[in-house]
Amino acid sequence: MDFMRKLERKFGKYGIPNLTMIVISCYVIGYFIQMLRPDIIDLLSLNVNRILRGQIWRLVTWVLSPPGSSNLFFFILSIVFFYYPIGKSLEKTIGDFRYTCYMLNGVLLTIIGAFIAHFLSSGAVDIYASYIFTTYYISLSVFLAFAVLFPDMQLLLWFVIPIKMKWMAIVYLVIMGYQVLQYVRYGSIGWYFSIPILASLLNFGIFYLTGKDLSRYRPKEMQRRREFHKAMRPEGQMRPGGNGTITKHKCAICGRTEKDSPDLEFRFCSRCKGNYEYCQDHLFTHSHVQ
Repeated sequence: MDFMRKLERKFGKYGIPNLTMIVISCYVIGYFIQMLRPDIIDLLSLNVNRILRGQIWRLVTWVLSPPGSSNLFFFILSIVFFYYPIGKSLEKTIGDFRYTCYMLNGVLLTIIGAFIAHFLSSGAVDIYASYIFTTYYISLSVFLAFAVLFPDMQLLLWFVIPIKMKWMAIVYLVIMGYQVLQYVRYGSIGWYFSIPILASLLNFGIFYLTGKDLSRYRPKEMQRRREFHKAMRPEGQMRPGGNGTITKHKCAICGRTEKDSPDLEFRFCSRCKGNYEYCQDHLFTHSHVQ
């Protein structure tokens, strides 16, 4: 069982529901603060020098710094056509707990990066904190995670050109790599500007490496499981358990059902020929049926 599944079994109840709407609400509040009182944004930024002097609210309030354009029209478009649909779909697909971990990890890595930049630059980078440490690249990491799960989904680039998510993700990675190279050209201070980019890429890498079972979230696999359930368990029909009770799941190896333990998880193996369901202890250890 992969690391995230272990965490989810133990702490899954702490996932924050509707986190996408909470994040978007922060964007909207931050945007109007930036538009009406731009001087206040600097008081909310991730300025490590000020944090070390006691302004600890900055560890939280910097997430109000909105990503994207300062133009109201393009800001609304980005919310309606980018942040909300992608964030909500990802949240619904991987669940509240994993989505919460993903977003909080992005925030935490950015904060750690800000402290590293502060000490390496002797505080010089703090002058640019309100411009460097925003939620822009955290939002892009959400896009990358969505692209991994739905690589063949199409969107309209500039509302005209149809393009698959996997190609858009590659384009964004190239752009981010180019930005890092451009920052490096400005010397040591340029590295500090690239820290949010590196933090978002690290966050995505952790998400990908700790989610070995991500394939089960992909549309084809989800559709296959739905079709199997529809074909094998007509409405109202369930499997009889060993003690005469009615069960929904049964491991093809050990015969355990969800009645044996409410914490057991069951999955279908995509590599077995036929539809074989296994419990969490035998999903990765059984011999595949060929």
